[in-house]
Parts: sequence; C-alpha cells; structure tokens
Amino acid sequence: MGGISRYILQRLLLTIPMLFILITLVFIVMRMMPGGPAEAMLGGRNVSLEQLAKVRHEYGLDRPLGVQYLSYMDDILHGNFKNSVLTGRPVLTELFTRFPATLELAFWGMLFALIFGFGTGIIASTQADRPIDHTIRVFHIGSFAMPLFWLGLMLQIIFAVKLGWLPVASRISGRMAFSFQSVTGFYLIDALLSGNGAIIADVAKHLILPSITLGFAQAGFLGRITRASMLEVLDADYITTARAKGVKERIVIFSHALHNALIPIVTVFGLQFAILMGGAILTETVFSWPGVAQFLVRSIDARDFHSIQGSIVFIAIFISVINLIVDVLYSVIDPRVRY
Repeated sequence: MGGISRYILQRLLLTIPMLFILITLVFIVMRMMPGGPAEAMLGGRNVSLEQLAKVRHEYGLDRPLGVQYLSYMDDILHGNFKNSVLTGRPVLTELFTRFPATLELAFWGMLFALIFGFGTGIIASTQADRPIDHTIRVFHIGSFAMPLFWLGLMLQIIFAVKLGWLPVASRISGRMAFSFQSVTGFYLIDALLSGNGAIIADVAKHLILPSITLGFAQAGFLGRITRASMLEVLDADYITTARAKGVKERIVIFSHALHNALIPIVTVFGLQFAILMGGAILTETVFSWPGVAQFLVRSIDARDFHSIQGSIVFIAIFISVINLIVDVLYSVIDPRVRY
C-alpha cells in the first residue's frame, strides 16, 4: 500500500471515532434541553401531563436512555432521520433537497475568501511595513470585528435598496423562476446548462452579496495567515539565493515562496470551512437562502426535534468529510505528514 493510501486509511480510521463522539454529543445535548425535548416541542407553556406523555411516547422519549441511544445510533447508521414535524417529509429528504443550495453558497463564499485572502496576504507580505501593508492589515482585522448579519444587512441596504444593482435575497427572481427548471440543485450550473443568458445573470447576481457576506471574515483570517506564512518563507536562504541569481520577483513569489507557504494555509482551511458552515446559518437567514442552515433555524423555531437532531448530525458529518479531504490534500503538499 502506497504512502498516500496508507495515510488516507489512517485518517479515515481516526474520522470514524470522531464522528461517533460528535453524534453521541448531539444525542446528549438534545436530551439535556430545559424541560426535555418533548416539552420544548410543545412550547414549554401550559402543557398538560397528558400532552407531554403522548409526545414522549410518540417519539420514544419515555424509553430508558440506553434504549433510546441504541435506537438513535441504529437510525443514524441506516440513514433514518425520521420525519420532519415542520414539513411532514423525511428529514434526510429535506436535507438533501436543501444541501445543494448550502454547498453552492459555501463554495462561492470560500472562493471569495481564498481569492481575497491569498491576494491581500501576498501583496501585504511583499510590501511589508509599507502603507499598503498597514492598510491591508487593518482590513484583515476589521473583517473579524464585523458581525455577519450586520455586514449582510449593510450590503443589502447599499447595493440592493439604495443602488438597486443587486437583488435583496433568495436564489432567483420570481419572474425567472417560472421559466427555470433546476436539475442538479446547483442553480448556477443549471442556469449555465439552460443556455439562457438572462437566467445566468440573474442567478449570478443573487450569489454575489451572500457569498461576499459569508466569505468576508474568512478572507481576513486567510489573509493574515498567508501574510505571516509568506513573510517566513521569504526570509529563507533559498529565496535569497534565487534573488541573488537574478530570478524574476514574480517567479520567486509564485513558484518558490507560495508553494511552501501553502502548507499552514491548507492546515487551517478545514477549520475555516467549519466556521464557514456556522456563518451560513446567519447568512442564509439574512438572505432567505433555502439551504440546510435555514432549515435548521426554522426547525429550531418550530421546535422540530427530529429535524434539529438530523440537521446537526448531517452538518457534523459534512464538516468531518471536508476535514478528511483537507488532511489528504495536506499530505500531498507536504509528504512528511504521512510518516
């Protein structure tokens, strides 16, 4: 078995117990809610003992905790997340229906973060301690201090309400939705497949503001990591040697320095994606984006026990898979981590 294959197997074996712990924590936390999940589903006020007993029996909450746990794990392993009280459909069906919307938003949000983070970080490192470096560092720090929901609202007010350049919310305009048929669930891909320029432009416009909102904080963080990593690499002896030999600065930066600077950046990428999914809850709410995070928020409002539990487990599994992929990419960039 090759080095990469062995490393992937090792990381996979480590991911399984981590998922087991996460799923167990979800089970415990959901049953530690004040008054219990049954009372939470009934609203917690003016609930009769008969109503409470009926709901507890219906959801199996009157059984011993150990029996509930074994049943819960069996359902998770078989992909049975029960039915949503909110919609009446299977929770897993609801999640898979909404997942493309969340993944599309997360992809473009992360792409924005990578482009701006890499770009500003590289510029700041090559202009260290100059005015442009100080300006970029202030931007990076400012991105941390700016709440996502506030940024989203400000972008809506400026670019949608005041200037009228971009739509306020949703994934597609109502007038376009009548002639648009989603096949993959990824609206931009479906729009490109349709070949309709008006629909492509409309879907792209709807992606701009939520993607910027979601990726803004990550852009600042990745920018700081990129700057620090690049500065460390640019001080290395082999970079000094390359410059002394007359190698063009552009080649020194992008061919020699950036490759080695990527190692710590890729390391934090998985963590940033997890934070990004947390930010998706606020972003999807502000922009009425019909994704998994918005479904989770609606489920919490409706006290939909199965939907809340299923959504959290689903997101945890997704983040774990992303972290596994990042670990594999890290091993490709730096083979030393395999040994």
